[in-house]
Formats: sequence, C-alpha cells, structure tokens
Amino acid sequence: MKKFFKLNPYTISVLTIGLGIFAYAYGVPFLDIIELKTIDLRFTTRGSLAAGPEVVLAVIDEKSLEKEGKWVWPRSKIAAIVDKLSKAGTKVIGFDIGFLEPDDIRVIETINDIQNEVKKSHLQTKAFDRFLENLKIESDNDKLLARAITKSSAKVVLGFFFHMDTAAAQHYGEKDLAAHQENVRGSRHKFVRYASEAAQSVPFIEAKMPQSNIEIISNATEYSGYFNMFPDTDGVVRWIPSVFRFNNTLYAPLSLISAGAYLGNPVSANVAEHGVEGVSIGDLFIPTDELGRILINYRGREKTFPHISITDILHEDVPGDVLKDKIVLVGATAVGIYDLRVTPFGTTFPGIEIHANIIDSILKKDFLQKPGWASIFDVLAILITGLFLGLVLPRAGVVPGALAGLSVFIGYIALCQYLFSAQGLIINLVYPLTVIIIIYVAITAYRYLAEASQKKFIKDAFSTYMAPSVVNQLIQSPEKLVLGGEKRVITAFFSDVQGFTSISEKLTPVELVELLNEFLTEMTDIILAHEGTVDKFEGDAIIAFFGAPNPLVNQAEVACRSCIEMQKKLAELRVKWKAEGRPELKMRIGLCTGPAVVGNMGSKSRMDYTMMGDTVNTAARLEGVNKAYECFTLVSESTFSKIGNGIVGREIDSINVVGKKEPITIYELIGYPEDVDALIRETLDNYARGLNAYRTQDWNRALVFFNQALVAIPDDGPSKTMLARCNDYKDNPPGKDWNGAFTMTSK
Repeated sequence: MKKFFKLNPYTISVLTIGLGIFAYAYGVPFLDIIELKTIDLRFTTRGSLAAGPEVVLAVIDEKSLEKEGKWVWPRSKIAAIVDKLSKAGTKVIGFDIGFLEPDDIRVIETINDIQNEVKKSHLQTKAFDRFLENLKIESDNDKLLARAITKSSAKVVLGFFFHMDTAAAQHYGEKDLAAHQENVRGSRHKFVRYASEAAQSVPFIEAKMPQSNIEIISNATEYSGYFNMFPDTDGVVRWIPSVFRFNNTLYAPLSLISAGAYLGNPVSANVAEHGVEGVSIGDLFIPTDELGRILINYRGREKTFPHISITDILHEDVPGDVLKDKIVLVGATAVGIYDLRVTPFGTTFPGIEIHANIIDSILKKDFLQKPGWASIFDVLAILITGLFLGLVLPRAGVVPGALAGLSVFIGYIALCQYLFSAQGLIINLVYPLTVIIIIYVAITAYRYLAEASQKKFIKDAFSTYMAPSVVNQLIQSPEKLVLGGEKRVITAFFSDVQGFTSISEKLTPVELVELLNEFLTEMTDIILAHEGTVDKFEGDAIIAFFGAPNPLVNQAEVACRSCIEMQKKLAELRVKWKAEGRPELKMRIGLCTGPAVVGNMGSKSRMDYTMMGDTVNTAARLEGVNKAYECFTLVSESTFSKIGNGIVGREIDSINVVGKKEPITIYELIGYPEDVDALIRETLDNYARGLNAYRTQDWNRALVFFNQALVAIPDDGPSKTMLARCNDYKDNPPGKDWNGAFTMTSK
C-alpha cells in the first residue's frame, strides 16, 4: 500500500486532475471571478462586430438638455417625440425610461378651481366651459402621451422595472399589486412550453413586485418590458434575464418584447426538467442558461449603434431614412442622468445600448451560449490535458517539457477563443488552465528536488576552488566535468597592487592578511556583480575574465565598467585605510578583448577552469605597462573600440610588447562622463594634440602640448612620460622608418 501511494510525477498528475474536477464541480469563488474576466478578454480579443441597421438610439444627451431644458421633461414633450418618430416611419419605439408617477397636475387643479369659482358666481357659459374643458385636456400631459401612443403608427414598448426585494413591496396591498400586474400585462410571455410535468416545478428568478407605468399610459399600448439588469459579482453586466416570474406568471424584458414587436411574433419560454432551455420569438429560438439568462453578445464599445439627439428629432433635423422602419430605443446618455453600466468593452456603457446589443443579436441570430455538453467538455479538458502532461513531462528535458506545457496552455486558450469567436460557444478556460499550471509546476518542482542531491554534490565538491558561475554551469550540465576547452571571445583581466612588496614588509603577517582579504573581497565582489569569472588569486594579483563560461552581452563595456567601479571603490578604501593608519593600496589593471581558449585545464584528478592564449598574455602585459606611463587602467584597442559613449578614455600610445610582433594601441580608462571636469577635459585634449605631434616627430610642438596638459593636472603620468620621451627623441631621433610605436623592454 505504501509503495502504491509513493509520490512520483504520475501520482502528482492524477491527484491534481482529481482536485481540479472536484473544484470545478463545487466552484472556487476566486477562480470563478477569473473565469468571468476571461470572458471579457475573449470579447476584446475577438474585437468589435458590425451592428445591423435596424436599431437606432434616440438619446437624451447634453445637447438635448441644453436645447429642451433640464430633465425630467413634461410628458407633452415625450408625446411630441412619439409623434415625430411616428411621422418619420419608425416601426418600433422602445422606452428605456419609465412613466411611473403622474405628471405635474397643478395646472389641471387650477382649471378646476376656476370652474368652481365661475359656477359660484353664476357667470358660467357653455362656450367658456368648453374652453376650460379643452384647456384641461391639453394640459393633461399624461393624457397627451397616452393619446400619442394610441395614435402612433409605430408599436410602442413601455419600459418598467421589477422590485426584487421583499421589503420594497411590503407596503403595497393586494389591490395595488393587482393593478401593477395588470399594467405590465404587455410584458408577459405569450406561451410557456413545458417539456414535461416535472418541468413545471423548476425554479425561476422570482420578482417581488412590478413598478409599472401609470394606468392611462399602460393602457395605451399592448407592449411593455422590464429593463432590470444584474451585474456579475465583479460588477460587469454579461447577462440579461429573459424570464422573471411574478404571481406564477412569466415576464420578458424590454429588448425581447421590442424585437418581438419588430418581427411581428410573440415571445414565449421553453422550460425543461433542468431549467429554462431558452426563449422564442415565433420560430426564432434564443438560447439561455437554466435560469433563463441570455449571455449578451456585445458588438463593441459604446456608440456602436447610432446615437441621435432627441432635440434633433423634435426639430426634424434628422434624415428621413435614418428612422424609417427602425427600432428606436429612447433613453438617457447625458452624464448624471443615464443608467451607467460596466461591460466587457468599457466601464461607462449606457444601459440603453445594452438593450440595443441584445436586439441586434436576436435579429442577426448570432447568440453566445454555454451548451449543455459544456460541463462534460470542461471535465474532459481537465482530464486529457492533465494526463498528457503527466506522461510527457517526466520523460522530457527542461526545454522540451517547457515547450510541451506552453503548447498545451496556449493551445487550449486558442481553442476556447476559436469556439467563442467563430461558434459563439463559451467553454471554461480557468479550471483546465489551472490544472495545466499546477501539474507543470508540481512535476518540475519534483524533478528539481529529485536532482537536488546530485547538484549539491557538485556544488560542495567544486565551489571551494572554482568560480560560482562555473559551478552553476556544471550544475546545469554535469557532462562538462571533463578535461578540455573551447575557443571563445573573452575580455581578460589582470590586476596587481602597486609596490605591494614594500607594503608587505611594513606589516605583520596578521595585518597583511587582514588588509589583503579586505581588498580582494571588495574587488572580487565588483567583478562578480558584473558577471565576471574570477580565475585565481596570485598573492595580491587578481586574474579574471568576462564572457565565459556564460555569454555576456557587451562584455568589453561591462569589463571596463567593472574596472571603473573597482578604482572608485579602492579610492574610498584608501580614505578609510588612511584614517585607520594602514597602507593605502593602489591597483594597476590590464584589459584585452579577443579570442582565447577557456575550459577545464589540468589533470583528471585536479582541474581548473581557466583561460589561455594571446589575448590573455596581452592583458597581462598591459597591467605591467601601467608602470611605464604612471597610470592604473590600460585597455587594448580591441576592448576600447567596443565600449561606446558611456565611458571616457584616451589613447595613450602604440607599443611593441614583449612576445608580440605587431604593435598594439593602448588606452587609459578615465571614468564616466560625469567624472570628467574642465581640467581633465583640458588635459585630455592637450594630450591628444601632443600625441599627434609626437607621431609626426614634431618634438617641439609635442612638448608644448604635453606641458600644457601638465599645467592643468601636474601629476598626469602619461603626460610626464611622453614629455620625457620627446626630450629624449629630440636628442636621439628614432629614425625615418619609425612606425610611431614604443618598444617595451620588460614585461
């Protein structure tokens, strides 16, 4: 039994698959919210869809408020809107606003008072009485709107809303509830098709009370629909309820009733044993979830549908074909009065345009849905992807395993996106992807732990005498623990402490070791921080290189920056050592970039990762050449030519070094541009002019420039060296065949 449950990649996969299926079945709130966000991402990845021409929005926007007055407008103005739309040939008018209370009746009350006073005064005449009665009719805005709706050639759909909270309906009596229910009769599903007797007991979204339009306006049309919307837990509106139940009667939303009025067919519900299967408009079937919610197939951002300012409609400033035979939804978009919603395409989306998206989706018959087999598909996706990775990852290397995991991960995302964009199907994305990630991470971690003992052995065995970067490479590639090397382009580094022998004679062994350890630690840390490899220490000397064993981008520049940082750090240490009464160390550095052989050199029982070749020898020579020019960091032309503009240096000379036939040009590193002040710049410029004169054997002119360089910085070593050499060549010229290079006589 213990052996059966032994942890290995296969049991990890099986356990993760089991947990994934369990989590999917019962739900994890955090993952469910992430899944909702992936639906939004699928919308934005798919992009916008072209809206059909059938739906137009008549909006109460800022322009309308400026021209027609502040909201709320009198019903007479709404009646004028209905008249204008009817005149323009609109087929359906849908109101995303409610007429839930009577309009201001103070004018009518005043007329009634006048009538009563006239009767009391016995001055009443039939003509005056008719005048007052007509005035009363014309002043009754609710009657005006009801009359406009009744006379309209368009089908008018009134909007209202349902209270979903029991507390909101508690103060209404049965008579009031019955009256409100009667007023919203135009929102009823005309037919309800139950698949079986058991289907009649399925749960619906229950409403507590309709907040209907006033009776006189409700009776003016046979169409009405609720405009309730419920955002998901993250605040985004993705669904619209197509079915509410109130007092055992099913009701439909504004969007469905408007689409049904446009198509000339009634709205009905289809109910099976598991819940609502969908709703229908005539023979057109609209899929829903089991609660009767329609997944909104958004076309794009706000204003995907035409927005026409109501003031333009009232003043007939709209082309005739824009409104003719259209569904015109009337609602607010002005800031402060409109129904602000969050959708996958934006955070400031007018509620009226959500109805437009639903209607357009119905007319185009392009619906989004979670099919009945989606749950089975999701479980199979968890099972298949998990088993595949569980079989492949233990057998694959690091890179192939990563590619396999990434391929499955991206492939499943691509499949879900294709099903969404091309087929309108929503398949669960998060749970299968979570299983893929967990299995990949768990198996990778298991393999890492299983190999840890081998890596620990390598690290313990070699870290005491090999550079950390080399040890890390050996841990990744143990097969490299063999003798041999490879040809690489590197930047070789050699350094030595100036006058270290005389310094060591003045210190006790303990003081010497303490000083040397502090110096070597600080310098080595800088080399390693710049990804250099420390080859070895030879007393006070440091031998290192950049660009091996691991490739290093811009290795020459990185090496030069390392040298500058080391010299700066050493200057700080000298201040500290001086305060402590200890010797102040100065370090000479030589750098050279070029090909070299790097690798494990030595015997089978004792290896050392090191470098060999002409580049290495040149760097060692340049470290010594510093003495001749009284400077501290010299680099070869092959190094200096690759450092760019972020480092300041100067050409020092061309020299023939011991062991090389061809002369090499050497450069001194000065520092970063911010380190160079006016005096340094003056010295560098005069030195460059002096060097040009020196190479043309114009000794007098060269002497002038080198002297001027020393005026700015009296202790400039290269200027002093070249000044002495010019004086010597002035008395003993090098000859006509001189190539401008100085021959070094020592290493």
